[in-house]
Amino acid sequence: MAKTKESVTRRAQRVRRQIKKVANGRPRLSVYRSSKNIYAQVIDDSAGHTVAAASTLDTDLKGALKTGADTAAAAAVGKLLAERAVKAGIKDVVFDRGGYIYHGRVKALADAAREAGLNF
Repeated sequence: MAKTKESVTRRAQRVRRQIKKVANGRPRLSVYRSSKNIYAQVIDDSAGHTVAAASTLDTDLKGALKTGADTAAAAAVGKLLAERAVKAGIKDVVFDRGGYIYHGRVKALADAAREAGLNF
């Protein structure tokens, strides 16, 4: 188990290192996926603070979702995050998949964020 956690951490650091090279001052859309929920936030690395955040635990989404661990929930989180980011004045971001494979819930979140107005 520890070997798996170390490899995911190493992969996440590798992804972040590559993102920082191509970011050009754009904020980072970071994704964390647990077995029961999914979390996403737009982070301004130059200022070191979170601009917008959303998760399946938000009161706006929690009652409307059947579960927090499916692609429909991830798409709802992506849409909500994009709306909050656009409201905060952020349109262009770089996508930080956090060491996860770009598939399933991570892909659903990214596609919904794109459809709701974020560019990456």
